[in-house]
Amino acid sequence: MPVRVLFLFGTRPEAIKLCPVVLHFRSQPERFEVRVCVTAQHRGMLDQVLGAFEVQPDYDLNLMQPGQTLFQSTARMMAALEPVLMGADGWKPEIAFVQGDTTTTLCGALAAFYARVPVGHIEAGLRTGDLAQPFPEEMNRVLTGRMADLHFAATSWAADNLRREGVADERIWVTGNTGIDAVLHVKRGLEAGTMVADTDWSRLNPAKKLIVVTAHRRESFGSGFERICQALADLAERPDVEIVYPVHPNPNVQDPVTRLLAHRPNVHRIAPLDYVPFIDLMRRAYLLITDSGGVQEEGPSLGKPILVLREKTERPEAVAAGTVKLVGTDRGKILLEANRLLDDPKLRDAMALVHNPYGDGRASERIADATASFFSR
Repeated sequence: MPVRVLFLFGTRPEAIKLCPVVLHFRSQPERFEVRVCVTAQHRGMLDQVLGAFEVQPDYDLNLMQPGQTLFQSTARMMAALEPVLMGADGWKPEIAFVQGDTTTTLCGALAAFYARVPVGHIEAGLRTGDLAQPFPEEMNRVLTGRMADLHFAATSWAADNLRREGVADERIWVTGNTGIDAVLHVKRGLEAGTMVADTDWSRLNPAKKLIVVTAHRRESFGSGFERICQALADLAERPDVEIVYPVHPNPNVQDPVTRLLAHRPNVHRIAPLDYVPFIDLMRRAYLLITDSGGVQEEGPSLGKPILVLREKTERPEAVAAGTVKLVGTDRGKILLEANRLLDDPKLRDAMALVHNPYGDGRASERIADATASFFSR
């Protein structure tokens, strides 16, 4: 009999990293009976990824509310997940998959634990060792790791973190990162013309070096964002540079970005992009400046050097490999390292051509095989 598998997610990053896995599992109905539950922790951003991968949820809890706090979203999620995990409709999963470190991840793992359903944690083992950075994600991933039965680590470094915490070897699989499966899926689609970005980039000057920026992490709110925007304003003084910044709607991001960058003609502040257009934008970039964990993983597969606007990262493999460099929110350091890459093509190419340490695009296949093996024991 096929194993009853439930995928639980609620945000755009989770959807990006789980949709390729869902599609692979669904391609093997003889091994898996698959259902998808979304909390809609991020409503609009979630839906566009589901559309891009043509994944239709079986359960849509639609829990997002304006201005929701962590307390409120956590309480609503736990109550709404109970009937799904307990099989109120007659279908109870034999395993529940969660991804990463969001509120949905924590609540999904805890609800499955309460329902005595085994938990598979995809992208397990990421650690900064600091519960305040990133907040609350570090605690979410640590707690999820304590409840998980199957741990799918993207890299050997992440697997070693789990072993140090007492996780047995037979419960750990090193699979590569499913985000690489996703980005390569879209990259191939864009190149083949089977996917369309549906965005007009004609306003960009092809003679200029394009810098793509994403920054929205809460630990940088306040003075950190002030310094980031000041550094971007400094970079915008260069006549050979053009900056595109999809700006998160949070006022803590919007306010400093608007105040410090709105008057810069070569800084394009745009609304957050859907996943396919964003991959297309990154393909066109000369340099990526970001605080996003996903971009740290995706950029190397697109051949892009990355400056990371964080003091610590749970993805040190990319730092060790040389594909990314940590610059934090220090105005001078951001400017110095960006100018080095803009002025030294050899240095930029050396970062861009490094092998991606996060995988080869076959993580979904490895997760499916490991899951089937677990249930055949």
